[in-house]
Amino acid sequence: MRVIVIGSGMGGAATAYHLAVRGADVVVVDAELPGVATDAGAGIVSPWTSRWDDAVYPLAAAAGRYYPQLAAELRELGHEPSYEVVGGLVVSADERELAAEQERIAARIADAPEAGTSQRLDPAQVRELFPPLAPDLAAVHLTGAGRVDGRVLRRALISAAIDRGVQFIQAGASLQPGLRVRAGADELDGDAVVLAAGAWSADVAEPLGVPVPVAPQRGQISHFDLPGTDTAAWPVVLPQSGHYLLAFPGGRVVAGATRETGSGFDHRVTVAGQREILDEALAVAPGLADASLAETRVGFRPATPDTLPLLGQVASGLFLATGFGPAGLTLAPYAGKLVADLVLGEDVPADLLAPCAPARFA
Repeated sequence: MRVIVIGSGMGGAATAYHLAVRGADVVVVDAELPGVATDAGAGIVSPWTSRWDDAVYPLAAAAGRYYPQLAAELRELGHEPSYEVVGGLVVSADERELAAEQERIAARIADAPEAGTSQRLDPAQVRELFPPLAPDLAAVHLTGAGRVDGRVLRRALISAAIDRGVQFIQAGASLQPGLRVRAGADELDGDAVVLAAGAWSADVAEPLGVPVPVAPQRGQISHFDLPGTDTAAWPVVLPQSGHYLLAFPGGRVVAGATRETGSGFDHRVTVAGQREILDEALAVAPGLADASLAETRVGFRPATPDTLPLLGQVASGLFLATGFGPAGLTLAPYAGKLVADLVLGEDVPADLLAPCAPARFA
């Protein structure tokens, strides 16, 4: 079976990889435009602590459960995915907020052994795990929360796909009648097409007249350097504000992120965006004030009107794997597997994909 995948962000890369693993003949077309959503992704893998809509939480929980399996598989193939379980801290100075969070998390992890265990930590214990945090913050600590470098994981999926014969074409793409894909000056055809072009998905589908309700939402996310500091084991930090902090080896701390609906494809770091990130980060972790501002990345999240992704078939032979919004690094690796199963006619858990069916916007 020949499948054309449009887009090689996290959704497209995961779909192409899983199709190739099952023996499909896969061609990926991507214009490689600046601002892919992965660039503004934090890389927090902790669906059990996130405030997901009840409709999509089962998919998110399944995605969290799948991450260790996928990471082990890629490592076995010789491709480092960067996924690590480091634990997570839901922090607050308000005792009532923490009590409510502890109750919510306990209910979610009751049937999710991969989430690990949760416990309350006092401010001193919290700062032992993440030293720059404010001295009044206590936390609910979840041992199973993970982190992933989205760029590294995307490269691992693409490299593993290439090893299995997937062809990558760098070109702008558009859908044409007859399930054909215009890739630059060429036209390609296949038995199926997967549209996974992220924030650009609507533009790609427009020539075919298929509505894809996805719009770009700009996200700005900053990276700090703490030279000489061992940050490898620092946990993910989740304040009540919806912003976050996480660390990677080598003294790197990531803070974000803005959610700028209506931004269009304006690929700039703005003064207001940078201020928001710094204000929120320092309010939670004043100990980062002396860190170096290494870089601020900008990405366009593919946002849908109801915040849920678009996963499934929209026409004969045409499938969507897009619209992940800010949740792409959590959902897309597993969603790519499910879409690959759909394309190949295999059974998928209907309850996981039903809330994300593109037909809800028909």
